[in-house]
Amino acid sequence: MTGSDLAVQGLLAAAGFGQTEEWRDEWDRGYQRDEWLDLVPTTGDASQWPAATLDEVLAGLGAVIDAAGGGFSVHFSVIVATAARTG
Repeated sequence: MTGSDLAVQGLLAAAGFGQTEEWRDEWDRGYQRDEWLDLVPTTGDASQWPAATLDEVLAGLGAVIDAAGGGFSVHFSVIVATAARTG
């Protein structure tokens, strides 16, 4: 069962919601080394790491990205489940 299936089930089980809808979108985005390394400290738990730990992780990630040619592509997929309140 997917996360959107669980969301739809929750909406259907809750009183006061109408017909559910799902919206889906997918895309690819390329990242270059420096762009990705600028993003890492702003996501997840990385903003809470000690500076020395973050520096070590960024150095390792930079080396991996460099070895892969200096960039890579990420595939994104999103599913939104929605329903209007019926009153």
